[in-house]
Amino acid sequence: MNIENYVSDVCKHAQKASRILANQRPDDKNKTLRAMADLILAEHETIKVENIKDLDAGKKKGLSKAMLDRLELTDTRIQSMATGLREVADLIDPVGEILDKKNRPSGIEITKIRVPIGVIGIIYESRPNVTADAAGLCLKSGNAVILRGGSEAFHSNLIISNILRAALKKTGLPEDSVQFIETTNRKAVDHLLHAEEYIDVIIPRGGKGLIKKVATESRIPVIKHYDGICHTYIAKGADLDKAIAIAFNAKVQRPGVCNAMENLLIDKEIAEKILPPLFLKLRKAGVEIRGCEEILKIDPSAIQATEEDWRTEYLDLILSVKIVGNLEEAIDFINEYSSHHSDAIVTEDHYEGAHFLQSIDSATVYVNASTRFTDGGEFGMGAEMGISTDKLHARGPVGLVELTSYKYMVRGNGTVRK
Repeated sequence: MNIENYVSDVCKHAQKASRILANQRPDDKNKTLRAMADLILAEHETIKVENIKDLDAGKKKGLSKAMLDRLELTDTRIQSMATGLREVADLIDPVGEILDKKNRPSGIEITKIRVPIGVIGIIYESRPNVTADAAGLCLKSGNAVILRGGSEAFHSNLIISNILRAALKKTGLPEDSVQFIETTNRKAVDHLLHAEEYIDVIIPRGGKGLIKKVATESRIPVIKHYDGICHTYIAKGADLDKAIAIAFNAKVQRPGVCNAMENLLIDKEIAEKILPPLFLKLRKAGVEIRGCEEILKIDPSAIQATEEDWRTEYLDLILSVKIVGNLEEAIDFINEYSSHHSDAIVTEDHYEGAHFLQSIDSATVYVNASTRFTDGGEFGMGAEMGISTDKLHARGPVGLVELTSYKYMVRGNGTVRK
């Protein structure tokens, strides 16, 4: 196989399909999404057979338990893929939304309207459910999608993409609206990143190494985030029971994801009161505490935190904890060390909460809630393409609206400029 020619053909077919898909009615897209869900459930045994091939290969390669867990497609996860597609079908279609309309003194009428981006390339690792989530969101938003999954999930991704294409064919939409790169050759990624003639945006999902490679080498605009170094600040105005519950959830509920808390800040006025019960609960859950010098004075069993710890996304049951003097010190620390993903304050003081919301430069900022809510499903988007820490073009969970652009439609009546 000539990889460059193969990728070029895939891109050309995707671009052609995108132009057809952009003009489809919402009902037709929704019909296809529901057909995709039905077919995934009908073929769930076939999906599991292919998934076992990937799991067996992963075990032989020595993949970690966490990686194998991300890779596995249980009955529940297959059901969730189908449910996600149906939820996307039930969402309001953003394509065609009128964003602005005005008449100018010159006689022209200008309408600003939401439109699909075109062709979206997704480069992702591990989780095969991304295949269905990405395809569903792209279809609903009128975009063709080119999927390039990790080699560890090749068989799982291939069977899911084939099922999605079968549903497209069955309902009369172009099959090439969803395409999967059917090779594990790494050169395919290089060719995708240089296909600016055909692909309009690239979205990488995976580890920092993958995202950095894509951001560095792509000739195409990229929507991305590198790290999820998320903070929770327990302010002096906090309700201590709420604070313990929120901090525990943010760290422990699912530590291996990008919206889990990595750094915890405690106001010095409440540190001695809250730390003993909070640390007891965290340690019972297996959390290793790394703290600043002030933390060690209160709890000598904590490990001394280093400068590197404040900048580390552990994705594990490890937590860095620091005592700060006041709200402004907490804000300065978070803006310095955060990856600008998700950061939270726990406080009953209205001023503290409002000032924190205004001052923290992150995609998602919380008052009295866990950072674990930064998720497309939790935000009512049905699913997401990832969490963007960029400021252009999308920020936070990337859902349907973020997968669209806009154009101006201008009408006149023989109108010429004077």
